[in-house]
Amino acid sequence: MSVASTPEAADGRGPVPEAGTGPDRSRQRRILAPLALAQFICSFAGSNMNVMIQDISKDLDTTVQGVQTAITIFLLVMAALMIPGGILADRYGRKRCLVVGLSIYGVGALISAASPGLGVLILGNSILEGIGTALLIPPVYILTTLLFTEVTGRAKAFGTIMAFAGIGAAMGPLLGGLITSAISWRAAFVFQALVVAVIIVLSRKLEDPLPADPSLDFDTVGAILSATGLVLVVCGILAADDNLWLMGGLLLAGALVLVAFFRWIRRRERAGAQPLLTTSLFRNRTSNLGLITQHTQWLVLMGVSFVVAAYLQVVRGYNAIDTGIIFTASTVGLLISSLGAGRFAKRRSQRTLIMAGFTVTVCGIGVLLAVANASSKAWASTPGLLLIGLGVGLMLTPSVNVVQSSFSEDMQGEISGLSRSVSNLGSSVGTALAGTILVADPSAGPYAVSLMVLAVIGLGGLGAAARLPRTSPVPAAAPPAPDPHP
Repeated sequence: MSVASTPEAADGRGPVPEAGTGPDRSRQRRILAPLALAQFICSFAGSNMNVMIQDISKDLDTTVQGVQTAITIFLLVMAALMIPGGILADRYGRKRCLVVGLSIYGVGALISAASPGLGVLILGNSILEGIGTALLIPPVYILTTLLFTEVTGRAKAFGTIMAFAGIGAAMGPLLGGLITSAISWRAAFVFQALVVAVIIVLSRKLEDPLPADPSLDFDTVGAILSATGLVLVVCGILAADDNLWLMGGLLLAGALVLVAFFRWIRRRERAGAQPLLTTSLFRNRTSNLGLITQHTQWLVLMGVSFVVAAYLQVVRGYNAIDTGIIFTASTVGLLISSLGAGRFAKRRSQRTLIMAGFTVTVCGIGVLLAVANASSKAWASTPGLLLIGLGVGLMLTPSVNVVQSSFSEDMQGEISGLSRSVSNLGSSVGTALAGTILVADPSAGPYAVSLMVLAVIGLGGLGAAARLPRTSPVPAAAPPAPDPHP
């Protein structure tokens, strides 16, 4: 009996009932609490350092570019390891990988808090927190897909998780600024470790609806090739302001390694072995378009966050708390639109919501451009950031739902890893691309150029969303899975 076919299993060990009140809703909240908080803290970590740029660079005797490198490496490690993380979740169990990932993340946060220099900060924040995130995030999305089986209920669950994702990314500057100004930038990493400890405690009551499958073959060569290719591509973007020849060489090398990766996984499939990713994942047109929109959303969000935060601090001279308060506008926008995901899903198609989100986001970037030179007032950036928050929050949930719902339960490990990898690759590319333009000369001109580049990319995402089907995807039939609780 498959998990999807047992909605009546309401004893705390099976799929969540999609209707009803009282205990059912209470149980849904208990399940969603650790999952949503796990997504929140990872998104928070990806953006809170933006308002600490000046403080960290002075304290650790480094540069703005050094801090940008640390941020980008963190996002890149997540992107490079997210696909293997999804496979490991299926092999060793979703809950186990969640807890192990949280533990590694917490250790990395504490090392970051005590770092005496940029190298140790990169070890703790960029490497260990990145590895921990890659292990814990795929289980969040796999468990949500398996435990919430009805379309509207799943949309609400993903809406909550994506709301926390967006809020974490948007509140990173505000909370990071408050903590940095009141105590120290190091205290922000202690805060992360404390939140992780709370999540581990809350996760004790989580039940994995499917048993782990230790017999799954792990494609080590495929994992190395995919990670190497992604790293080379992003490093090529980072090298743009130093050496164009180096940039071209790294980008070309990255592309060749990724081609070798796809050839490798096809060869394993023909030989009857388990590849890191099944090539059928890339034959689903709806999922492919959904992945493009996910990549673009996070590229634009993180690109704008880094560019605006760096500009406000380096050019306008705002401190961490001032910058964080300004970013409250995007937090409010994300909160409003993300928490309405369930209601929006009932009234509008996912395609419509994603298109509307990109439209509002690009308009927000346009507003930021319009006031770039027109006013030096702190509030001048808030209307544009509010629109960007509203737009991104509006499309985060439907994009995830489009991708996850395009595949059956037996492929959730793979597609969750691929989905999160694509999103985090967008975050790292956005920070690297926009940051590379701005860091070279953090003045109004490069600031405007960075925003224009992000606006054009946002229009590309709108074009991809317009090609999505007007109806929700129907996942392919999956072979029955054994009932873990007969």
